[in-house]
Amino acid sequence: MGISLVKGGNLSLTKSAPGLTAVDIGLGWDARTTTGAKFDLDASALGVGANGSIVSDAWFIFFNQTTAPESTIVHKGDNRTGEGAGDDEVIGVSLAALPDSVDKVVFLASIYETGDDSAANGVTFGQVRNAYIRVVNSADGQELARYDLTEDAATETAMVFGELYRHNAEWKFRAIGQGYTTGLAGIAKDYGVNV
Repeated sequence: MGISLVKGGNLSLTKSAPGLTAVDIGLGWDARTTTGAKFDLDASALGVGANGSIVSDAWFIFFNQTTAPESTIVHKGDNRTGEGAGDDEVIGVSLAALPDSVDKVVFLASIYETGDDSAANGVTFGQVRNAYIRVVNSADGQELARYDLTEDAATETAMVFGELYRHNAEWKFRAIGQGYTTGLAGIAKDYGVNV
């Protein structure tokens, strides 16, 4: 079991796992059964530069664009039900291969909206429980850090769970837990993605 973080907390991955070259970011959640509305959560990642904007649209990783340049970030599959034990979706990051232009990698989840699906049903993160993000050393499967999201997000349709970021010569992980009522498009716009 890795270090459990609170919102805003961070951990030096470089110090926790000397020689770390790659991580798997596991995101998980369960659907509450109170409303009966069906919905799908999707994990995404953004490769962001020092200016706070995405390096290019090629660095927006999600179920329709699963690989960043040079395969430095890879979405490992879309779980459409959120059922089952363990991580619902995993995004792999090769820290050693990320170019210097990528200052941080932001991880988020959004409620998948299809035409009249979630908008008509009013599905928000208020219908989600047991949401978490965890950082796992790809080499040995050891969990390094975990953040369990506990906030009530009754109006949010997307949420930034956490981020990997460079600090001097170290890679660190920060627990964020920032919700958006504007969905995936709102987060993407904030980071300069062309939507």
